[in-house]
Amino acid sequence: MIIKVLMLIVFFGVMIGVGLYCRKNATDVGGFVLGGRNVGPWLTAFAYGTSYFSAVIFVGYAGQFGWKYGIAATWVGIGNALLGSLAAWAVLGRRTRIMTQHLDSATMPDFFGKRFDSKGLKIGASVIAFIFLIPYTASLYNGLSRLFGMAFNMDYTVCIVVMAILTGIYVIAGGYMATAINDFIQGIIMLIGICAVIGAVLNSRGGLMSSLGGLAAITDESVSTIPGVFNSFLGPDPLNLFGVVILTSLGTWGLPQMVQKFYAIKSEDSVKKGTIISTFFAIVVAGGCYFLGGFGRLFSDQIDIAADGYDSVVPTMLSNLPDILIAIVVILVLSASMSTLSSLVLTSSSTITIDLIKDNIVKDMDEKKQVFIMRVFVVIFIVISAVIAIIQYKNGVTFIAQLMGVSWGALAGAFLAPFMYGLYWKRTTKAACWTSFIFATVVMILNMFIRSSFPALLQSPINAGAFTMIAGLILVPLVSMFTPAPDKTRVEDAFKGYDEKVLVSKKRALEDAE
Repeated sequence: MIIKVLMLIVFFGVMIGVGLYCRKNATDVGGFVLGGRNVGPWLTAFAYGTSYFSAVIFVGYAGQFGWKYGIAATWVGIGNALLGSLAAWAVLGRRTRIMTQHLDSATMPDFFGKRFDSKGLKIGASVIAFIFLIPYTASLYNGLSRLFGMAFNMDYTVCIVVMAILTGIYVIAGGYMATAINDFIQGIIMLIGICAVIGAVLNSRGGLMSSLGGLAAITDESVSTIPGVFNSFLGPDPLNLFGVVILTSLGTWGLPQMVQKFYAIKSEDSVKKGTIISTFFAIVVAGGCYFLGGFGRLFSDQIDIAADGYDSVVPTMLSNLPDILIAIVVILVLSASMSTLSSLVLTSSSTITIDLIKDNIVKDMDEKKQVFIMRVFVVIFIVISAVIAIIQYKNGVTFIAQLMGVSWGALAGAFLAPFMYGLYWKRTTKAACWTSFIFATVVMILNMFIRSSFPALLQSPINAGAFTMIAGLILVPLVSMFTPAPDKTRVEDAFKGYDEKVLVSKKRALEDAE
């Protein structure tokens, strides 16, 4: 217990120290929200990865999908690395960095407003972000309850309050730069921790080959009658597994807190390096999490899914590890949760301040006032999310849990297609953006309230979210072709940043030899 407590104290001390150190970088809006657009590839890549993979992934998704699909759940982690990281950086990274700087936009709603010359789009996007980021933020606390109970016998409420206060301190003090540096530290902890945990868990079952053999011997006729299906290439349900891959991988392309990382990166060269670093991080962390979860059924004699739910799978797998490894796991999950929490509250507060309050409610807000209001909203969002998490824990409010599951699909479904086409295609229209916004949010809200009326394949919020994203990629160009073209001058100005020529000096002229 002393070792666990000391490791936590050191961890928290470092996080707060970084926040106080970065105060000088958070004096204006650009510094507080984007780190002055001067963040290097390592910090940006780790900030992207740690915001991507939270305790929801490690405890919730890894346990749930590992139990359902066996070792085939590893495909989710591979999809996260190749589609959610490598392809996202390659397709969105450079163009996002250039156009957002050219348009002087600091948030995703601000991008929509300036790219499409529409105040309504800016407000609409900020309202969607506000509504669906709050429950997503609250869900980050869920993965901690069982782990802290197992490691410290501590009340979950205390855990929520401590995590919320400490995250708030370093975000309020240092803004984006403090978040990025802490994400880098937390990312290293996650890389080391997941490798150590996988090795220890498999070793407890006789090693990798013995664990694979044990998994192949397990049958569950309620899932599949095929022998060895949990040890197979695609698992018992390839179609639903594909839906999970799409939602958790393609979804990052439209999430405000993820895309905003590209706004802040230092240079074009940094984008190239960041692509490689981010992909490696995702392969280890996401691939490792889902690979670990795939062995959950080896512990089926200790797990009652009907009574305790899928969130009990991973904690049960870890419960018999040595104390030092449990301490590492707790800090790993704390790192994953705090990094994503800091990213979400910073995104939420900047969206509300810049996109809703500024110029709409309060006129002529100077830089100092904007930063102050953002810091106030960081506190407000952290308090709201903590209260929601405590209410759910104390009262078992399932409505909140459902809303959390819907939020990712609604955000990514609404924003992915308009944002990507807005970066690449000059013919994209405001009407097409509104179509994507409305379609995704309506589908996901209906899925929450009248799920049984949906086709069987789309009753799962995960499949419904994947459907809204793919549908948006079809709807946006279709609607754009049948609605009035945007103002040519405005569009050309938005795309001008891609065509700017950069002059470089040369030390001497090279001439052909005579």
